[in-house]
Amino acid sequence: MATSPHIADVTQQTFESQVLAKSREIPVLVDFWAAWCGPCKMLMPVLEKLADEYRGKFFLAKVNSDVEQALAARYAVKSLPTVKLFKNGQPVDEFLGVQPEKNIRTLLDRHIPRESDTLVHNAMLAVRSGRPDEALTILQQAAKTDPANDRAKLELARLHAALGHADEAEATLASLSAEAKASTDAVGLRAQIEFVRIAADARPPEALLTAITANAKDSAARYELVAHLVLRQQYEAALDQLLEIVRTDRKFRDDAGRKAMVSIFNLLGGSGDIVKQYRTKLSMALN
Repeated sequence: MATSPHIADVTQQTFESQVLAKSREIPVLVDFWAAWCGPCKMLMPVLEKLADEYRGKFFLAKVNSDVEQALAARYAVKSLPTVKLFKNGQPVDEFLGVQPEKNIRTLLDRHIPRESDTLVHNAMLAVRSGRPDEALTILQQAAKTDPANDRAKLELARLHAALGHADEAEATLASLSAEAKASTDAVGLRAQIEFVRIAADARPPEALLTAITANAKDSAARYELVAHLVLRQQYEAALDQLLEIVRTDRKFRDDAGRKAMVSIFNLLGGSGDIVKQYRTKLSMALN
């Protein structure tokens, strides 16, 4: 094929400049191959086609693993073809063997900056500056002009949820790709939307605290209070209220106390000190 400015054969001597340094400017896809490898010969034309089609949005570096054995060993290449994507001097993604072109595009699109990402960045600046309505308009524009940008849609759904727009947040999540719908962020947002809906119909926090003080067994008041606490990001206080429901009123609304605790765990990403601590407490309360 004709010489391309977006593709190069890379050696031990040029790896620093052609991969590590260049990956600080654009993503670099490194194809570890060998002349005897049949699947490598099938994959390489696909990668070369994509490199030219993307026109410099990523760089394709080809490493002959038979010749550059030290590079292959350095990056733990055990089978061919192995393709690793580098950003900021480090490998951040990879795939092994021949993959369908659409799968490779999906991997690339996860890491290649999009024009709509600038809008997302501007929206986040507006949120941090206390201008949520402006941010909402910007994110709606980003999602409209680039419907394939799941990052824009996730931030739009997150902002809708923060503003109490449960239906809009849910509709935005429904428009995500299948992969994005299964992400930790999307699962957490769905949990947050549950609490947005509960809070919308709940009594004011002061009235709920008064009700709980008057009757410690008022599970409904505790449950409503939890929604307010979650939306204020007072997660430990919310989990304490739910633990009390689990301990004293397990049948409340078909085990709603335990289910709401799991929703908060999802909202917090399913890991971290708070999740670990309260998973243990929940387990003890259930036994």
